[in-house]
Amino acid sequence: MRLAVTSVALAIIVMLIAWAVVVGFKNQIRDKVIGFVAPIHVQSLDKNESVEETPFQLDSLLISRLNSVDGIAHYQMVANKAGMIKTDDEIQGVILKGVDENYDWTYFSKCIVEGKTPEYKADERSTEVLLSKVIANKMLLNVGDEVRVWFIDKDNQARGRKFTVSGIFETGLYEFDERYVFSDLNQIRKLNGWEDDEAGLLEISLKEGYDAEQVNENLYYTLPASLASYTARDSNPQIYDWLDLLDTNVWLIMALMLLVAGITVISMLLIIIIERTSTIGLLKAMGASNKFVREVFLRRSLRILLIGMLIGNVIGLGFCFLQQCTGIIKLNAETYYLSAVPIELHLTTVILINLGTLLLWVLMLLIPTSVINRISPTKSIRFE
Repeated sequence: MRLAVTSVALAIIVMLIAWAVVVGFKNQIRDKVIGFVAPIHVQSLDKNESVEETPFQLDSLLISRLNSVDGIAHYQMVANKAGMIKTDDEIQGVILKGVDENYDWTYFSKCIVEGKTPEYKADERSTEVLLSKVIANKMLLNVGDEVRVWFIDKDNQARGRKFTVSGIFETGLYEFDERYVFSDLNQIRKLNGWEDDEAGLLEISLKEGYDAEQVNENLYYTLPASLASYTARDSNPQIYDWLDLLDTNVWLIMALMLLVAGITVISMLLIIIIERTSTIGLLKAMGASNKFVREVFLRRSLRILLIGMLIGNVIGLGFCFLQQCTGIIKLNAETYYLSAVPIELHLTTVILINLGTLLLWVLMLLIPTSVINRISPTKSIRFE
């Protein structure tokens, strides 16, 4: 009995924690990626595979087409340009991400560890930049320091620009943090010889509840033939493919837990039936039907299941709550993009896991109760 209760409790604990960790991990990583590159971006439809994009204009026709697509909450013009930060002792290759006065800093304002986000204006070229903590540590830079960045301009000449560090951020996405520096979009336009209304990308954020794939499909056929739209998954398939593998792992873990606990419960019920064989025979001799006897043993087994599930839920949910509040279990941010094990578990999910598990185990218990049908009263009463 104790073994069966323990097995059921462990299965519930592992399933709750596995689901909470995987869902929390996926959502937090997805939020970080979307915060960096936006759910959808629009760019010129060409064969340019370099970091620097082919420019296009955000004219009235494009604006009207964007406004006609349901689900779009905000759009902003950006551009990327490869460069190199050089100090007296260090050199670091970077990508300067140019943004304008309409850029939504909501995500990065939560990631600022020192200083502040830059303030840009449409009719000025600001020299303020936002660095990641990874780059700042490598280059030994602090807020307020001046830093020179070198570029190749439109005439294929090396040009240096002096910037001032206005803030330092840390997202935990190491492959983004070690490359990107935020600057004024007007600086990129000047270096590339673009017009004031040109950009390399148009980043689009969505209203809550809208699916990026569906909105992107509607947007793709709305845009002019010279432009194309892509989702964050399209531009970062390696991260999303890695997250998809987690789904396979969690379903495999849950299946193993259900199977192991189910076999333990079946074995427990078989032992109970064997120990009570003479009782079963006596009940049948007194006129009890097979259905009645099966129900007696199923009720006993169900009681054991419920006790184990209750213990499992208390321990599993308690652990999830503790980790969510304290982050006591840490992770290597360079490997997992997060500094602590993430937890995300909703009441609906907890109820569905418990109901689905209970239903499956009850169905599995019907297997050993079929043995009761073959027990003969005359032989079972003498059984020891």
